[in-house]
Amino acid sequence: MQLVRAGEPLREIALDPPEPADADLLIEVAACGVCRTDLHIVDGEIHGTLPIVPGHEIVGRVTALGSGAQGFAIGDRVGVPWLGGTDRSCFYCTHGMENLCDRPTFTGFTHDGGYATHVLADSRYCLRVPDGFDDVEAAPLLCAGLIGWRALKAAGGGQRLGLYGFGASAHIIAQVAAWQGRKVFAFTRDGDTETQRFARSLGSAWAGGSGETPPEELDAAIIFAPVGALVPAALAQVRKGGRVICAGIHMSDIPSFPYEQLWGERSIASVANLTRADGREFMEIAAQARVQTRTAEFPLGQANEALDKLRSGTIEGAAVLVP
Repeated sequence: MQLVRAGEPLREIALDPPEPADADLLIEVAACGVCRTDLHIVDGEIHGTLPIVPGHEIVGRVTALGSGAQGFAIGDRVGVPWLGGTDRSCFYCTHGMENLCDRPTFTGFTHDGGYATHVLADSRYCLRVPDGFDDVEAAPLLCAGLIGWRALKAAGGGQRLGLYGFGASAHIIAQVAAWQGRKVFAFTRDGDTETQRFARSLGSAWAGGSGETPPEELDAAIIFAPVGALVPAALAQVRKGGRVICAGIHMSDIPSFPYEQLWGERSIASVANLTRADGREFMEIAAQARVQTRTAEFPLGQANEALDKLRSGTIEGAAVLVP
């Protein structure tokens, strides 16, 4: 399913499977999650290579190896995340910050991704998927889980955690945070009582609208929804010294707010992409915490329908395409 022009529906095309070279794996796709980043790409809110096959929450099995492939054999199950490659030589790569690489490649953004029956991926940036998850369950872990994990670490060790936007990422990270012994406060669209019920079913201590005040002051908040107005809203709920972490790759403009809301050593930060270390670490944590992903399956040919449902906010948990 290929995007030719931003703002248009994906179109179904037929291509011969590519040949793996160098460190590449050829992977037969078993499941691919539908991420909000895919929606930003399709809607033209972020700009990469076109035409492109989206998709970067890929679970599949290796069917062929390039001559320099590492760590995997034919038949192995493999996970392919957003970070598809780095230059391995820039300042960031040589200082432990490969997620900020100056010349990165991204799955489904700068090279074809997993809305397909087959995909090429650099073996050095692929992940092993824990045995406790089936293919569909595992797919959302590859980005919703990974970026949520990086955001959770950036939020620090505070016990009272607010999550704004209770979709694919938040429904995974709420479980991890509860497993860690934290108290989770889930913020949804105002009046969305069904999602609030869903959040409480996953261990959230409280759930309410984004315009509401929780019963306790927050140590930190993570914003998953791409809504800039939530930044001052979250700042108003965190204690002095608290953190607000913006977890998305795209967000609408942040409105002005009085300095008083930031004062008291409160801070705002973003998270960008992921490192391979993040991926390996989170996969172990997801297994230990026994994360249960809530998914809605769609045939590959219904990718546009899945994106429409994500856009309208009518999917509980994560959408997953199955070839």
